[in-house]
Amino acid sequence: MTVIPTRDYLNFQADRIEAVLASHRVPVRVHSGMLSPRWMRFFVAAAPGARLSVVRNLSEEIAMALGADNVRIAREGHSVAVEVPRSDPEPVLLLPMLRGLPDLPPHTACLGLADDGRPLLLRLPSPNVTHVLVAGATGSGKTELMRAIAISLALTNRQRHLQFALIDTKSRGFSPLVNLPHLMTPPAFDAHSAAELLEWLNDEMDRRDAQGVALPRIVIMVDEVVDLLMVGGKPVETSLIRLAQRGREAGLHLIVGAQKPSAGVLGAVKANLPVRLVGRVSSADDARVASGVSASGAEKLSGGGDFIAVAGGQVTRFQAAYLAAHDWAQLPRLAREGRKWMAR
Repeated sequence: MTVIPTRDYLNFQADRIEAVLASHRVPVRVHSGMLSPRWMRFFVAAAPGARLSVVRNLSEEIAMALGADNVRIAREGHSVAVEVPRSDPEPVLLLPMLRGLPDLPPHTACLGLADDGRPLLLRLPSPNVTHVLVAGATGSGKTELMRAIAISLALTNRQRHLQFALIDTKSRGFSPLVNLPHLMTPPAFDAHSAAELLEWLNDEMDRRDAQGVALPRIVIMVDEVVDLLMVGGKPVETSLIRLAQRGREAGLHLIVGAQKPSAGVLGAVKANLPVRLVGRVSSADDARVASGVSASGAEKLSGGGDFIAVAGGQVTRFQAAYLAAHDWAQLPRLAREGRKWMAR
C-alpha cells in the first residue's frame, strides 16, 4: 500500500518510534525529520547515558511498529537518525540535476541526492578522493551509479580535459557508453584486452610522471573488478595496484565496481581506494568489508540506487541519480556540446 507522507503521518510515525524505545526503557525524543526521494529520516535525541548499540538492536521492533520492511539506524552528530524507506519512492533523474548545477567544478561527478536534499558531488582531483570503489549486490544499482558517474563527467568536461578507459569483461555494464566521444580507446571486453589496456595505462602514467603533466585526466572504470582479478591474475593485479598507488599525480583515477569486494581478492587494490560508494549488500560483514567502517548499515539499504558514501570517516546516505531510458539516444550529442546543453 502506498502512503503519502503528510505532516500528520510523519508525526504519527515519530510517536511510534518514541513509544517503542520508551517501552525498552530508552527515553528519547524525536526532535525533527526530513523527506528524501526514497526515505523518511527521523532525528532522535537520546537521554544522557543511552547507548547507540541498544537503539540499533531495536531496529526490527521499530520497523515492525512503523510498518516498514526495515529501518536503518545511524549516528548523525549528537543525534540518532532513524531512516525508513518510503512506500512512494521518487526517481532522481541525472539530466535535470546537472542542469541545476551550471557551476559544477571541473572533473566533478554528480552522484545523486544526499540525505539532506542537496546534490552529492565527487571531485576526483581532491586529495581525499582520487580513486573510488563502488560496491553492491545484484539489484543495488551499482552499475547504474557507475554509468551516472561517467555520464556526468562526460557532459560537463571537454575531451581535452577528461577521457575514459573502460573495462567491462561481462560486456553488459558499460556497453551503453561506447559512443561517448571521450573514450580514448574502445572498451576492453575480455581479460586479455583489459591486461593490455592496463599495461598501456601504466606506461602512460610513467610518461606523465617523467614529463610532469596530468591532463587530460583519465578515468579508468572497471566493472566487476573481482571477476577481472580472478581471470586476469597477477599481471592485472600488479597493474591496478600501481595505478591506485601512483595514479593521482599523473591525473589517472580508478573507479572500480564489485558485487562482493572481499578483502582476500581485492587485497592491496582496495587499500588504495579511499572513497567507498556502497549499495545494498547481503550481510553486515559484507557491509563492513565494502565500506571500511563498522555498523555502516549497508545491509539494510533498500536497493535500487539507495547508497551510502564513505569518505574521510564520514558516512552519507544518498539516492543515486540515473539517466532515463529516453535520454540515452541523445547522450553522444550532448557530450559533444560540452556544457552548452545545460542552458537549454
